[in-house]
Amino acid sequence: MLLKDPRDYQIVFLLLFLVLGIATRDWTIRLDLIVVVFLTCLLTQWIAVSYWSKWRERLTNPLRRGENCPSPQYDSLVSNRKTSSLKSAIITALGLSLLLRADDYTTMIIAGSLAIFSKFIFQAQGKHFFNPANFGIISALLLTNDAWVSPGQWGDGGWYALLFAGTGGTVLKRVGRWDTTAAFLAAYAFLEAMRNLWLGWTWDVLCHRLMSGSLLLFALFMLTDPRSIPDAKMGRLIWAGCIAIVTFVLRNQFFISTAFFWALFVLSPLTILLNFIWSFPSFSWSEASNQVSGDSVEKAS
Repeated sequence: MLLKDPRDYQIVFLLLFLVLGIATRDWTIRLDLIVVVFLTCLLTQWIAVSYWSKWRERLTNPLRRGENCPSPQYDSLVSNRKTSSLKSAIITALGLSLLLRADDYTTMIIAGSLAIFSKFIFQAQGKHFFNPANFGIISALLLTNDAWVSPGQWGDGGWYALLFAGTGGTVLKRVGRWDTTAAFLAAYAFLEAMRNLWLGWTWDVLCHRLMSGSLLLFALFMLTDPRSIPDAKMGRLIWAGCIAIVTFVLRNQFFISTAFFWALFVLSPLTILLNFIWSFPSFSWSEASNQVSGDSVEKAS
C-alpha cells in the first residue's frame, strides 16, 4: 500500500504547507536555508543512528555486544533503523522550515542538529520526551540572536483551518492521538472564551484568536508526535490540558506570541512522570504501519 507509514502522510502534508506558504502567504523565506536545515537534519540523524545509538545499545544491552546476537544480524537491524529514521529527520526539517526564521546558516545548523540530537540525548524508558522540531526552535531562540518565529504567518483564513484540520485528522486517525489535539484545543478554547466573557469582548475576537493557522498547525502536527508524548490516554489528556493552561497564561499574562512553543518545551519532561504513573506500551511506527496495512487488506477482502 502506498503511504502505509503515517510518517509518509506527514511528509506529504507538511511539504504541501511549505509550498502553499511560499506561494500564497508571500513568506520571506530563503530556499538556501531550507536546503541547509534539510542537510543538517539528515546528516545528524545518520550520524546519531550509526554511531551514538549503536554505541549506547552495545554498552547497555549484552545482546548488542555480540555475545548472543550475531554481528550481521545486528548490523542489519541498525541499517533498517537508519533508513526508517530518515523519515523522522525529514519531518523535523519540514517543521523547522515552516516555523523557524533566520538569516544565517549557522542558526539553522544549530536548530537542525540540536533538534535531532535531542532525540538521542533526552530519553526515558526507551523514548525521547522532547519534540525534536520544538527543541530545535527553542534552542535557536535561546542560543542565537538571529532566530525568530512568526506565529501569525498563516493569518486566520478559514480555508487554512479546514486544510489543516483535514490533513491533520488523516494523520491522527492513523497514529491514534486525536485525543491529545482535542484536549488541548478544548481546554485552550474554554479559557479564551472565559476571558472573552470577562472582558466583554465580541465573539469575533475569540474566533480570531482560535483560528490562527500556526496554532492549528502546532496542535495537529507538533503536539501529537506519538514518540514524545505520554503513552497512556489519561496521561495525554492531562498533559495536553496543562500545556493549554501554560499557553493561556504565557500569551495573556506575559504577552508572549510564541507561547505554545514555550509551553510544550517546558512541560515536555512531564511526560516521564505521566508515563510512570500510567504505564502503557510505547508507540511504534512499524506497528502503526503494519496496522494500516492490515486494515487495508481487510477492506479489500
